[in-house]
Amino acid sequence: MGGAPTADASVASGYRAGASLNALGQVDTQPALQPQSPAVPAHLALLAACFASIAAAVVALARTAGRSGMSAGPLGLESMCMAATGGQSGSIGATIEVDALVVGSGISGSCTAHHLFKNQGVKSILLTEVNPVVGGNVISKTDGEFTWEEGPNSFQPTPAIMRTVHELGLNNELVLADGSLPRFVYWEGGGAGQKLANLHALPTNLPGDLLDFNLLTIPGKVRAAFGALGFIAPPPPEPYEESIREFVTRHLGEETFERVIDPFVSGVYAGDPDELAMRAALKKIHRLEGLGDFGPGLVSGAINRFKELAKDKKENPADPAWPTYKGGQLGSFRKGLQTLPNAVAQELGPERVKTSWALTSLGRDGAHYVATFDTPDGIKTVKAKAVAVTVPTRVASKVCADLLPAAAALDKVYSPPVASVTVAYRKEWFKDLPGAQPGKPLVGFGHLLPRRMGVRSLGTIWSSSLFPGRAPEGWELLLTYIGGARDKGIANMTEEEIVKQVDADNHQILLKPDAPAGRLLGCRVWQKAIPQYCRGHLDILAALEQDEAKVPGLFLGGNYRTGVAFGDCVQYGIDEAKRIGAFLAKA
Repeated sequence: MGGAPTADASVASGYRAGASLNALGQVDTQPALQPQSPAVPAHLALLAACFASIAAAVVALARTAGRSGMSAGPLGLESMCMAATGGQSGSIGATIEVDALVVGSGISGSCTAHHLFKNQGVKSILLTEVNPVVGGNVISKTDGEFTWEEGPNSFQPTPAIMRTVHELGLNNELVLADGSLPRFVYWEGGGAGQKLANLHALPTNLPGDLLDFNLLTIPGKVRAAFGALGFIAPPPPEPYEESIREFVTRHLGEETFERVIDPFVSGVYAGDPDELAMRAALKKIHRLEGLGDFGPGLVSGAINRFKELAKDKKENPADPAWPTYKGGQLGSFRKGLQTLPNAVAQELGPERVKTSWALTSLGRDGAHYVATFDTPDGIKTVKAKAVAVTVPTRVASKVCADLLPAAAALDKVYSPPVASVTVAYRKEWFKDLPGAQPGKPLVGFGHLLPRRMGVRSLGTIWSSSLFPGRAPEGWELLLTYIGGARDKGIANMTEEEIVKQVDADNHQILLKPDAPAGRLLGCRVWQKAIPQYCRGHLDILAALEQDEAKVPGLFLGGNYRTGVAFGDCVQYGIDEAKRIGAFLAKA
């Protein structure tokens, strides 16, 4: 979700359709799309092709958060790209001069600052944050018993993340969830097969899992299979932008969209699939249509995409010192996602990190940029040769418009309201659920909720099933996201009303009828969550890029530009640091 919990991890970030399928959105790939045996019957091969493409779409959806995301991260809450950390603001003179100023200490800003400092040799640097602690909207909390997230919840591992984790000395703090854990979609009726608690596990091992996958009807599977193989209508002529619903329905049919893809759109963007532009929000999947050698089907495009990724992996091998991971896994840290921004703040030190600093204006004075901040110590001015602005669109549109007129249009980027609610329940309160074991009622990543089912929540992460130390003995911990572009009324509800709704939804799907209300640990309402990549979004970014070319040394970025996933934000930090470093070398 974007605006708030974004960086990668959203419910959907836990929803990977298989280790190998992650390749469509990651450098890390495995051959899961391929049949495990050459002796696969023809009808199974057809269905495998169908679900390979479906799973690929799901992976890309989740990648564009999971957040975190809620990024993600399921919900790709925008600000999930930010995190809570230490770092005290201190008194400085009326004016300070630095080579590089980074505004915003979310994942994008923190990683930009780290890679400038560590890998570009920029020691004259200042990182500022409007909140009392660094990290923006990645907020990890603990009460001594439970540990939970109120922004993004996890990330999909990437080489960029593993590199940054290693450089910050966090290898031993990293925790990775079991990639084989099932990801569920809640669905009842409509010709779908019956499942325990109506929770349908998405296929992860192809083609074997397809034999038991009955979320789709036989006609729905056939329609998806033929579409995946390329028997589709041509795309509409340009400049028309297909929505996610239009693209997926044209390729895989309405049933696949409604039951598989729609819940992931909710999980990653908390968005409206009729408004989100396919080529902007899911550009990796959109590109598959023209990438294949055997027609416009997603399967043909995926084959060539895997070749590209394999070539890239060979040419750019991971450093053996970096932490390793397997496809399908999700990551976090022992004390939560805020660990990463905390480490950056510690690395830079308090003189290079200032919190409770609100950017009020940005201008130029000769070869320098001049930024004015409202701080606890009064008005402060910073002069810098280069400025990276990683604040939300609503802020960037105001403070940057004088230098970059196109930035004013960023105010048009909509970020819907989303609430994250963390509730704990006793283990004995859960009903019989798929995969449950003695003493472990929850075995899985979590569940997503298609809008057709009429459940108000968007999805729930089974936090205590994913990572160690999230809940004490005898308890399970759930993180639920609710709201989004199709439920804007969440912004007008009280916290008590939101918690009551989430608890009712949890009871409907997971708990016994006589189970008492859960123990509330955290409820945070993000009035501006994940940025929505709607029709016209790429035009806004193209105009911004043209203006930036005229103003060297000013760099705008964040999850509204490079993707809402936690990994996208980390990669942005690496790439932006290189660009800023190159600029400073010339300057």
